[in-house]
Amino acid sequence: MAKKDDGVKHCVIVEENICDNCGYCDLCEFDSTKVCDNCMKCIGLDGEVDYAGIIIDKVLTYDEYRKSKKQ
Repeated sequence: MAKKDDGVKHCVIVEENICDNCGYCDLCEFDSTKVCDNCMKCIGLDGEVDYAGIIIDKVLTYDEYRKSKKQ
């Protein structure tokens, strides 16, 4: 796997790959013929709120995160 600080843009879907601007990351999860329009259906917030956001269920320090990845 390439280093993250190697100056190369990596794919956000498969981090080991180098980004080739395929556009896959911009597609809607529910309709692969549509570009994402931030409808929020993919995270279960469609129609419930009038703003975009994410749900945070846990906050880890860097050390806690690294430990959880080693397990």
